[in-house]
Amino acid sequence: TPTRSNGQSTRLPLTERTRSLQATTKVAKTGAGFASLIETCKLNGVEPFAYIKATLEAIAEGHPADQIDILMPWAFNPASS
Repeated sequence: TPTRSNGQSTRLPLTERTRSLQATTKVAKTGAGFASLIETCKLNGVEPFAYIKATLEAIAEGHPADQIDILMPWAFNPASS
């Protein structure tokens, strides 16, 4: 529970607590997604930073959505990026 400078505890209204919990859950899920992506890169012998950089650049340059499988870590070819 948050505490005021005078030592008294404060209670967040239910809607603020709910929003705070939702934000925390979203951050946790995002972090887990990145951790999974990084580990998938490592399992496939791909350097994670190079993969993420090349993939984001390909998307920014208009990589076709119907060819998403080419962007997967197990299909990554650093020479072609």
